[in-house]
Amino acid sequence: MELNSKYSTDFFNQFGKDYLPEYMGIEIKDVGEGFVRAEISLQKFHFAPNGYLHAGSVVTLADTVAGYACIAHLPKGADSFTTLELKANFVGTVRQGSICCEAKAVHLGRTTQLWDAKVINPMNDQLLAMFRCTQLILYPKS
Repeated sequence: MELNSKYSTDFFNQFGKDYLPEYMGIEIKDVGEGFVRAEISLQKFHFAPNGYLHAGSVVTLADTVAGYACIAHLPKGADSFTTLELKANFVGTVRQGSICCEAKAVHLGRTTQLWDAKVINPMNDQLLAMFRCTQLILYPKS
């Protein structure tokens, strides 16, 4: 499956306007063959009341990045996707700064795609979480 060249960082940053990605502050940094990268500059609302990064903020970043990567690599004739499964393993946290995510293609099939997404602290490359996202490819009804 090849990257559809119409999908760029500018496209995805506009695509998320007025939706959850914009409200979460997700900024797409790079779109390429088999991957998408993004970053969030952390704000108070990204944290739980205990002062630590909220797992939902991290999941939203990973799901968005894997979803955009799926869109950019849809097979010919497909028009969308839906997430079938999202598995998360959290191994670290941050209390300020930013977090980055990169989704990489594992499987780009005609009916499903599988993406691994890695969330890190860009200040020290500390791994914060790993995700595996399974996407169901959707085709127009005939």
